[in-house]
Amino acid sequence: MIRWLAAVLLLAAIAGVARANEPPPGLAWEGEFIQGGLVLGVAQPGVKLRLGERAVPVAPDGRFVFGFGRDEPAIATLTINYSDGRELITTLSIQQRQYDIQRIEGLPPAQVTPPPAVLERIKRENAMIAAARQRSTPRLDFLEGWIWPAKGIVSGVYGSQRILNGEPRQPHFGVDIAAPKGAPVVASTPGEVVLAEPDLYYTGGTVILDHGMGITAVYSHLATVEVKIGERVSQGQRIGTIGATGRATGPHLDWRVNWFDVRLDPQRLLPKQQQ
Repeated sequence: MIRWLAAVLLLAAIAGVARANEPPPGLAWEGEFIQGGLVLGVAQPGVKLRLGERAVPVAPDGRFVFGFGRDEPAIATLTINYSDGRELITTLSIQQRQYDIQRIEGLPPAQVTPPPAVLERIKRENAMIAAARQRSTPRLDFLEGWIWPAKGIVSGVYGSQRILNGEPRQPHFGVDIAAPKGAPVVASTPGEVVLAEPDLYYTGGTVILDHGMGITAVYSHLATVEVKIGERVSQGQRIGTIGATGRATGPHLDWRVNWFDVRLDPQRLLPKQQQ
């Protein structure tokens, strides 16, 4: 049923073939060991995993997933604890990327720093989003694969950053898709709605879907939010429409994917022919 599972087990069974980031004994995996990349794997029963300081959830059947952030160092550490008490620490080589950096000077201060009156609101909304991203449910919706959530022009890419009036701003952790206001936005893969807000300060109309094992996706700047918290949605199901709500300068969708608080590159999750 799961094509990737058969593939990783086959790769693990091929003897005498040296590969970068070879799975340790008792594990098999496939994916991209690159900043913004995602790795899918399977472990023998009873194995516990930790990537750096973060525990990696392992499903009862051994399946697991983990990812790497925008600024992941070139070397990551994976700790494997086996059911017989053995511990193995292995290092992973993470491919580094170059990002688009833009410098813009002469902007009015209000466009660079939010006014003090909204700081409490921003703090409250950020806490709400962070809580949604910390969910760890056993569902494996993300294994169904990913599709583009909207049709349009890619106007912003993962990892890019602006320096405004000499101050580095937070990097862009998603993909911007420019499209006409009111154009449909669909779920990129199945999931459960864990946040559905019509008007957040930064992101305006916002939907967060939980896809299981710490994988969540955010759909921002929506003109309309057409789902409710607790609702199960299927891949391709309409969840809202393109808008320019929140801190947006024009109608577009900001699509982001996380593994817990690790920001992934959504485009790298798509089939190669769609990236």
